[in-house]
Amino acid sequence: MRKFKKKKHKYEVIPQLRVEEMAAEGKCISRHDNLVVFISDVAPGDVVDVRVTKKRKNYLEAVPVHFHAYSEMRTQPFCEHFGVCGGCKWQHIPYDTQLFFKQKQVNDNIERIGKITGHEMLPILPSDRVSFYRNKLEFTFSDNAWLTKEQIDSGEELERRALGFHIPLRFDKIVDLRHCYLQPAPSNEIRLAVKEYALEHNLPFFDLVKQEGFLRNLIIRTANTGDLMVIVQVFQDRMDWLQPLLDYLLQQFPQITSLQYVVNSKGNETFHDLEVVCYHGEPYIHEQMEGLRFRVGPKSFYQTNSEQAYNLYKLTREFALLNGTETVYDLYTGAGTIANFVARSAAQVVGIEYVASAIEDAKINSQINDVTNTHFYAGDMKDVLTDELFARHGRPDVIITDPPRAGMHPDVIKKLLEVKANRIVYVSCNPSTQARDLEMLAELYDVVKIQPVDMFPQTYHVESVALLTLRS
Repeated sequence: MRKFKKKKHKYEVIPQLRVEEMAAEGKCISRHDNLVVFISDVAPGDVVDVRVTKKRKNYLEAVPVHFHAYSEMRTQPFCEHFGVCGGCKWQHIPYDTQLFFKQKQVNDNIERIGKITGHEMLPILPSDRVSFYRNKLEFTFSDNAWLTKEQIDSGEELERRALGFHIPLRFDKIVDLRHCYLQPAPSNEIRLAVKEYALEHNLPFFDLVKQEGFLRNLIIRTANTGDLMVIVQVFQDRMDWLQPLLDYLLQQFPQITSLQYVVNSKGNETFHDLEVVCYHGEPYIHEQMEGLRFRVGPKSFYQTNSEQAYNLYKLTREFALLNGTETVYDLYTGAGTIANFVARSAAQVVGIEYVASAIEDAKINSQINDVTNTHFYAGDMKDVLTDELFARHGRPDVIITDPPRAGMHPDVIKKLLEVKANRIVYVSCNPSTQARDLEMLAELYDVVKIQPVDMFPQTYHVESVALLTLRS
């Protein structure tokens, strides 16, 4: 009989590791047997026993199973769901310390991945709000709630129908939320009212494994104008169940300005390809920024921290050094928020975005704000940035680029090196891919300064804005 050699370290429990420092994506590192150990849900200075979950040639990944000593760096998390739902992984880290590590993350990526030197690294811009700062949350229904060890050990008969967030790395497990600190009122009140109504009227919660049931998803969007959007997503077209629920919401929350629903019988919760029906009010809400109004529909992208988005856009405009004569190209423009925001300071702005529906939003946002010097195009960036476009609008003096987490495609960077705009302002939600792209752009550009921005307190995510100037 053939014998299989057991992999060393796999599922092994390593005792009393001292956590040394923060690493990427909120994990911390320690060392064992000349290997780096990446540990989740700990803080530098903790002493822990860890269970190995993954083994690679040069490193291990592990989770804590027992704490021998807690770091002095820790603070008391304020949410009862901390450590379970995964939404705010850094609540145990004081905010000033979070900012320190976010700044360090940006700096380390720029120097190690981008190999950039000689730039000015500005102090991170903190968020005024460290809780209740999001303008959008998505909650999922489940007929089989995730139970904590304490709940299981209690022996009590527990309600298994849940409305909350996915457990990290588990599509089929939902933690039921009693109170969430991410979105301002009336977000918690609406979620709890919907669940109470559903339980009282015995509406079927969705089974994420068997793909059956009725109530599937609840989206709440709040706006700084006071507008309030609620979207109920259901699996079956049963208006005899849905209409009374919607009427109940309007009765309990008359401040709802946009109540919508979508019937989704697909295998996932995405609905960008489905019809969203406006049941009450307008099919959109408005955000406001420096006198501009931005229309946000059920499928629209808008920065989820409105207050800090304003600071981010002001910083972007400041880095662009506009005097009113420039042609600006805004790449990955989305709904044209940055494009419209800087348009008053430029001669013209050309926005390009892959998602066609977002470009329609961008055009509407220009119209409702009487912005007449913007032009928007939908398509793949490398296919739209052509000599024909330059002939129509002129070559860019300034390029603003705000790509997704994956960064810019090499073909796009190649095109930017051909275009040779005087300045590039690179807005990024992923410092590692930004650093990779900056290294390629450094062929012709100097990185002048970089400003980290904290958009998401209590998480390890950080934005970064870089100013590049063409070398003479």
